[in-house]
Amino acid sequence: MNAEVYPAGSAAAFDFQVARKNLHDCRFVAPALPPSAPLQADEVQLRIDKFAFTANNISHAVHGESLSYWQFFPAPEGWGRIPVWGFAEVLASRHPQVREGERLFGYLPMSTHLRLLAGKLSERSIQDVSAARASLSPVYSSFSRVLRDPGYFPARENEQALLRPLFMTAFLIDDFLDEQAAFGADQLLLSSASSKTALSLAFLLRRRRRGEVIGLTSAANLEFCQRSGYYDRVLAYEQLPTLAASRPTVFIDMAGDGELLRQVHTQFGSRLRHSCRVGGTHWKQGQIQQDLPGAPPEFFFAPSRLRKRQQDWGASALEERYTQAWRPFLLSVGGWMRVVPQRGLAAVEKVYRDALEGRTPPEVGYILSLA
Repeated sequence: MNAEVYPAGSAAAFDFQVARKNLHDCRFVAPALPPSAPLQADEVQLRIDKFAFTANNISHAVHGESLSYWQFFPAPEGWGRIPVWGFAEVLASRHPQVREGERLFGYLPMSTHLRLLAGKLSERSIQDVSAARASLSPVYSSFSRVLRDPGYFPARENEQALLRPLFMTAFLIDDFLDEQAAFGADQLLLSSASSKTALSLAFLLRRRRRGEVIGLTSAANLEFCQRSGYYDRVLAYEQLPTLAASRPTVFIDMAGDGELLRQVHTQFGSRLRHSCRVGGTHWKQGQIQQDLPGAPPEFFFAPSRLRKRQQDWGASALEERYTQAWRPFLLSVGGWMRVVPQRGLAAVEKVYRDALEGRTPPEVGYILSLA
């Protein structure tokens, strides 16, 4: 860990950065622009209160180049800032419609502060129109004004930071599979079944009742996944050969393990109707396989699906459908998730390294703060 030393009496400000080519190399440094620097017209200075950190954030680092995650928050050459979901308060504002003290929820860096350029304001959101986010999906540049958000519950902020963005990905995958009538499959197979995105998707798929929802996980996480109650069946990875290869199957791959991908395609062959690549929790085994039997793997990019449904349904109807799905899921998570707050530089680094090495217990949801 490398943290800069600040003069006595100064307000400490930190950015957490990782080496793009070696994710084990990380450091804490002062931001390029200190929070006390004067604001320009329409700029807003945020103090980051807290953010969630899950295996999904490791996927963002793994795919930082290919999916442009490193573009969100600029860093020195060779370094990257992992994006996270969390809450922040307006520390100072030079936008007439953004007041100091307002609480926001959105995509943030692992930092103590963030400066944004406010634009495209509505009653419920503020868009960051800064140059760094100009070419990226609006999903990642919009900040929810929480007091006007129908899906916000003050007593459940931690659960929102941990699960709501992942649940949106699951909601969109579930919607896509429903639109395709699950590609005619009656067996829906999810890898990395203990991940929070997979649990969210399993919850939604079981409500559809289009087929049997089967989770694949490590032997150590088998009991946890069964206890969640979201899967019809849960198997250890070693038990994959026991599944009937004759059943039409959809594979939703949250693990990103190239060897597992090859095994699934080889076992089901032409009966594999769709292969959906979502995450990369097993990032060390993430090599891409070529010329696999069955349907070719397709990467699911949630922002593209979100834009489609915004156009199809309109923003208000989409928000209503999402909130109707989100509320019952939120009420169910107390049975399996344990929120663990952690504060300070050393704690944040430890949580990051544990997640990188797959040492995070599946029932734990970390809420972090650098302040």
